[in-house]
Amino acid sequence: MAELKVFWTQTAKKQRDYIFEYWNKRNKSANYSKKLNISIRDRINLLKDHPEIGKEVDFKNTKAISLGHYSILYKIMRPKIIITAFWDNRQDPEKFIKSLKKN
Repeated sequence: MAELKVFWTQTAKKQRDYIFEYWNKRNKSANYSKKLNISIRDRINLLKDHPEIGKEVDFKNTKAISLGHYSILYKIMRPKIIITAFWDNRQDPEKFIKSLKKN
């Protein structure tokens, strides 16, 4: 079977980058963001090998996998995996739902 390619939506990229920026400012260092980015890549590689690993969520054809305090939401559209959101689960859930409805 051909390897699945991973694509990030603009929304997911903005969410991820916002989280990186938050931690860079808060910690006055990019160290945590760099470690988080490595963890994200590791989780995405796991997802490429086992795309069905995620938990079904309330949005059509969408699954989620966790990464500590974060969730990665995605859709499997073979031969692609589309990352639709990257979310800090400590944030307001209503804000999260609004951002998903925009996609």
